[in-house]
Amino acid sequence: MRLLGVIGGMGWSATAEYYRRLNEGVEARLGGLHSAPLLIRNVDFEPVTAAEQAGDWDGMAEILIDAARSVERGGAEGLIIAANTMHKVADQVADAVDIPLLHIGQAAATAVKASRQRTVGFLATLTTTNGDFYTGPLEQAGLTVIRPEPDERPEVDRLIYGELVHGIIKEDTRKYFRGVMKGLVSRGAESIVLAGTELGLLLDPEDADVPMHDTTEIHVAEALDWMLNERP
Repeated sequence: MRLLGVIGGMGWSATAEYYRRLNEGVEARLGGLHSAPLLIRNVDFEPVTAAEQAGDWDGMAEILIDAARSVERGGAEGLIIAANTMHKVADQVADAVDIPLLHIGQAAATAVKASRQRTVGFLATLTTTNGDFYTGPLEQAGLTVIRPEPDERPEVDRLIYGELVHGIIKEDTRKYFRGVMKGLVSRGAESIVLAGTELGLLLDPEDADVPMHDTTEIHVAEALDWMLNERP
């Protein structure tokens, strides 16, 4: 197996989910007492979010580049960023190291395209929703992306950062997201892309009237394929 570097801590609840799923995936594929060879660099999320709020993308990139270089020095043969929004600076991170970075948006685009659903609803933070670094790969794959209504996006962002990042799960929040997803479906979404790594902690398949694509699950599957030498 290849040694995977994981940049985590954004937030820690999503990183814990990555850790669990990567280990369960290796065990399921190889059996016995096998577990995932990982090198995790857990960054302090506060300065990362401060950079996001200030629009200081170079500052954010510096933090993640430092983390990426540290796992590369530690022997990691490949890298993932265990967060969706921080892929805003994924290209800068990838350019700063000599190991491959497995991009969550590109993995999601491949998985959704394979499902043959052509119009997708999109749930994510404000930065991810309003940017094109994530929706771009989806659209380049021939998909139409439907975002939440403009007045819904700040509340989606607040609930992700104010609750889910901290591992807080509330029934009222689940109901709110159900309503947002219902609106996306009414506007033509054939499936929902959960483009926030914590959203899968809150939402289950039965919470929507159409299939869901949990990008954490997709990213983990991509990483497992790479770790087990099933892809370049």
